Parts: sequence; structure tokens; C-alpha cells
Amino acid sequence: MNPAPDSTPAHLYRSASRAAWLGLSVNLSLGIVKLVGGVLGSSFALISDAVNSLGDSLTSIVVIFGLWYAQRPADDEHPYGHTRAEAVAASNVSMLIMISALFIGWEAISRLGSEHPVPAIWTMWIAAANIVIKESLFWYKITISRRTQSLSIAAAAWDHRSDALCSLAVLIGLAVVRWGGPDYMWADEAAALIVVAAILWNTGQIFLQSTSELLDPQANAELIQQIRAAAEEVEGVCAVEKLWVRKTGIEFLADIHIEVDARLTVEEGHRIGHLVKDKLIGQFAQLRDVLVHLEPYPHVHSSVD
Repeated sequence: MNPAPDSTPAHLYRSASRAAWLGLSVNLSLGIVKLVGGVLGSSFALISDAVNSLGDSLTSIVVIFGLWYAQRPADDEHPYGHTRAEAVAASNVSMLIMISALFIGWEAISRLGSEHPVPAIWTMWIAAANIVIKESLFWYKITISRRTQSLSIAAAAWDHRSDALCSLAVLIGLAVVRWGGPDYMWADEAAALIVVAAILWNTGQIFLQSTSELLDPQANAELIQQIRAAAEEVEGVCAVEKLWVRKTGIEFLADIHIEVDARLTVEEGHRIGHLVKDKLIGQFAQLRDVLVHLEPYPHVHSSVD
């Protein structure tokens, strides 16, 4: 069974790249608007939110580069391809964003108790607009990530959700300052600290997910079961003895041990192995490669298995 044209690796990469480019343009635009609005409107919370959006722009750039680099073909030094570039990029960028968030947090704490101008009322409109835009981007990217299995796009989607919640905190902080008066000036810095906490939580999750992918975790149980069932349908396969599937970028690499009749010739066993490989790659668009190992059936387990 051939994969549908919209589920091939090339199409999945294009879908993920389009989502990353959209995120870049939106984050950059919002970052500039919030930065200008925060400076002119005297809102440190809005400035901290702007830094968050500009940091997300950097993340989008790295994701775009990672998706491009991940599609490079295998070579002598990288026989498994370059698909892990996405996870490497995500882990490094998340660390940079966490460092910038800590700096913003320290600055917000140092401003607590100090006198500064009351933020302009129009800064609230900027925060409110950001909530709507970011929540819309969340639903768009989470849909793309589920279809492509892209870790970086999924992380970016939840980053948009985090940004929407951050802007909600900023909006509440600005409202408290505007209507509470000078006695509630601390609310702006408090909102900034909430933003910082959200940034640290979100980027911490990205870092853990991206580094986990570099450690070759087994794919989810549902995909494993689907691949096992497809292999067992191939004529000549008596059983699937072992199956390891590891995620690499938006693609997967599979190692499968199939049991075939021990009386078959090497040539016949080799033919069945190729049928299994062709079927799996044809049926599962995200399988980059499948390594098939033959075991005799009935199989007697030994210490060298």
C-alpha cells in the first residue's frame, strides 16, 4: 500500500516548515509591537512578554534551519541521515531562552517597590490581541504536529499556548495597576514574574523532550503495534521476535527481527525480509529505514540473541 501523497516525508517536512515560517512572522511582529508598546506605555510586564516573543522568533529560525538540515541525504559520516538536527537545535535554543528569562526575572524583582509611571491604557489592548492571536496559533500548530509527529512544532504549539496565558497575566496585571492606582504598582512586576515562570516551565519541557529524543526512546505503543501487525501480514513471516522503533526528527528508524521457516534457503529468507521492509516503508510514511533481521522458526532463544 503506497502512502498518500500528503503523508510522505517530503510533504510532512513542508507542512512543518510552513508552520514554523508562520510562527516566525507572527512572533517577530508581536515582539516588535509589544516591545514598542511596553517602552512607550511604561509596562515592564509587556516588555518581558516582548522578549518572550522575540525569543520565540529565534526558536522559529532554528526550527526552520533544523527542518531544512534534517532533510539532507545520508553520507559517509552520517549513514543514518541528519534528522536529529531538529532535536539538537531545540535543546540549545531552549537553554538560551531560559537564561534570558532568568535575567528578566531578576530585573523584575529589582523593580519591586520602586516608583515608575502607570502603564498607558492602550497597552491592555496589545496584551488582549496577543491572547487571541497566540491561542489561534496554538490550535493550528498542534494540528500540524499531530499529523507530522514533529517534536519542534509540538513544542512551538505549546509555547504559543504558554504565551497566551502569559499575556492574560499581563492583561490582569495592567488592569490592576490602571484601576488600583499607585498602591498596586507592584502588579506590573508580578505579572512579569508570572511570564518568566511560564517561560522557564515551557522551555524546560522543550529541553527535556529534545534531549530525550537524542537518547533513542522507544516509539509509542500504538505505532509499535501497528508496525508489528503489518509485518506479520507478510506471507512467510511466522512471528515478530523483536521490534525496536526510535524517533529521529519527524521520521522513525525500525529494527525488526522476524521468524521464518528454518528450512528455507538463504535466498528465500532474504526475499521475505525485503518484502517486510518494502511493506513497512510503503505503509508508514514516517519510517525512514527498516533493518530486518531473520530468525529461524521455531526459534530457540540463546544468550547471543
